[in-house]
Amino acid sequence: MTAQADTRTFSTTNYRLQSGVVMPKVTIAFATLGTLAPDRSNAVLVTHGNTSGPQIIDPGGTTGEGSWSEIVGPGKAVDTNRYFAICPNMLGSSYGSTNARSIDPATGKPYGPRFPDINVSDIVGTQRLLLDHLGIDKLVAIVGPSYGGFQALQWAVNYPDAMKGIAVVVTSPLVPRERSEGNVARLLGALSKDPNWNGGDYYDRGGVVETMTGIRMATLKTYGIETRLKATMSDPAEIEAAIRDEAARWAEGFDANSLIILAKALRGFDVTGQFGQIKSKVLFVLSRTDKLFPPDIAPGVMQGLKAAGVDADYFLLDSELGHSASGLDAHKWAPRLKEFMEGL
Repeated sequence: MTAQADTRTFSTTNYRLQSGVVMPKVTIAFATLGTLAPDRSNAVLVTHGNTSGPQIIDPGGTTGEGSWSEIVGPGKAVDTNRYFAICPNMLGSSYGSTNARSIDPATGKPYGPRFPDINVSDIVGTQRLLLDHLGIDKLVAIVGPSYGGFQALQWAVNYPDAMKGIAVVVTSPLVPRERSEGNVARLLGALSKDPNWNGGDYYDRGGVVETMTGIRMATLKTYGIETRLKATMSDPAEIEAAIRDEAARWAEGFDANSLIILAKALRGFDVTGQFGQIKSKVLFVLSRTDKLFPPDIAPGVMQGLKAAGVDADYFLLDSELGHSASGLDAHKWAPRLKEFMEGL
């Protein structure tokens, strides 16, 4: 019998964002696996990707980035017989944390497009408060793929003494501004064509699920889903139908405004100038076929970390599964992560 993740929420009031805006109430949903040691010394923070959530650590959970149930669990690389794994849903995301669908206490209506602009420091700041609430001062490690890697790196520069190591996977320490701005513009361009969009106030209009399904199909193709499906299917129409089916299931549960909020939060994300603040060990993992964060970024990142005196190591995940490889080909890098964890 596999243990299910325990899902809970934590709330705080008057949360001040980096912009100076104060949010009257913020709730963060989080999942946990394992048992917190009496001295609270065995916690590992697992940070999820852009379009997934705490279900990334749930046995049998699926996300576009691939479930991490082969990474986190009893006897796995993040061994929940030893460690207490915590996966918080990002502020602004759709899986239980305060987001655009949440009621704005000031108006009594959903925030919608009026949700305040946040950045990655705001997201990790809520996680710091969650850990304070749980009485956890120092983490063994922070481990995360993609957007989860951005969070882990931001943690390492904002709270350098808070962890012994970070393992950042299929990610990068910076997102070029033109890429993040372009992503926001593309999303808004697609969503604004939906007849229900209404400037982002679509909650009483039946939503924008069909447009979100189309956006998700394109994303899954960038992540490498076709390679995965070709292992069991050969008919192009059948493959397309399977992609649509997976995209539609996601679109039912993920809020379009959350996509915009999290895309905007990456504008200006760049921790390369703060590498000197990192005190933790770093494991940097890329996938050979990832189109989003190709392996040719590795030499520059590793050079920057080492020049700043960071104890950093690089591992190339040899996979055909692109950006989804961290979960779907977990067995190819889990031994390296296990070694890293044991070295902490």
